[in-house]
Amino acid sequence: MYSWGGGTKDWKKPGAYNYNSARKPYLDKLAAASKARGGRSYVKGSSPNSKLVHTGKKEIFSDSENPLIVAVDVTGSMERWPAEIFDRLPLLYQTLSQYRPDLEVCFAAIGDAYSDEYPLQINNFGKGVALEDHINALYPEGGGGGQIHETYELFGHYILNHCKTPKAKNPFLLIFGDEKFYENVNPDQAEHFMGYRPEKAIESKSMWKNLMQKFNMFYLQKPYGWGDNNSITQSVTDTWAEAIGKQRIIALPSMERAVDVGMAIVARHWGKFGDYTKNISARQDSSQIKLVMKSIRYIPVDPNTPITRASKLLVGSDGNASKRLDQ
Repeated sequence: MYSWGGGTKDWKKPGAYNYNSARKPYLDKLAAASKARGGRSYVKGSSPNSKLVHTGKKEIFSDSENPLIVAVDVTGSMERWPAEIFDRLPLLYQTLSQYRPDLEVCFAAIGDAYSDEYPLQINNFGKGVALEDHINALYPEGGGGGQIHETYELFGHYILNHCKTPKAKNPFLLIFGDEKFYENVNPDQAEHFMGYRPEKAIESKSMWKNLMQKFNMFYLQKPYGWGDNNSITQSVTDTWAEAIGKQRIIALPSMERAVDVGMAIVARHWGKFGDYTKNISARQDSSQIKLVMKSIRYIPVDPNTPITRASKLLVGSDGNASKRLDQ
């Protein structure tokens, strides 16, 4: 379990990476606050905490220039992936917030409104240790209808219409999942979960295209289900590619590296990929690092990113990860 705080002594290579020294007191304060609160958990309860989690009838808001939404499919086929992703909250927040100190994060859980009781769980934006409460408030229902579809489009419709980010300059939306979305946003579901009924079904592909005008969006794809399901995984990829473009679908190598892939995407776009490569190199061995870099090989590096020795070794001096890792 990754912990809060500015220390890295429990990393694979202690001392090989240090958080910004000016932020260390703040990070250590987060660690003390987390300990006092009793830490975080993603296994308790039988329903979401309604005091924190919106099921669709309230708006969420961030006045940050750099809001981030992390949405995770929590149905049965995702197995232990949601818990592994949410467990890395301190690593995610402490790494990305040193690049953009005004970072605010929204955590959401996605299910299937055709079969689940709580298919739309959305926290408001937050920062620091308060995000532990947001994760604790989510309910890992573990359902799903078995149709290789979940109602991702219901979540997308909510974010498009009920998420307000008036100052956003570099907003990100990362969706972790392994199934397809439905063809249309169901008016009955919109009415039930959001309190109003669209005049007609909303075409999902159009909704995603509109949402990409608001957020820098990526679908981070887990291989489908259990065992060898390559044909299903490819079918899921093809469906999302028709809506958001193949370059925005990122194949995840493992549940342990899922958050690393998400952070790498953001760091590249924010021009902080050099620092990020130092970070992951201090935590993981070369085989794990290569898996992450292969996943993001087609995402361009910000041309203003300083090319460090670590990043040259990982992705090549031209910033093209595929050239070196695919050999």
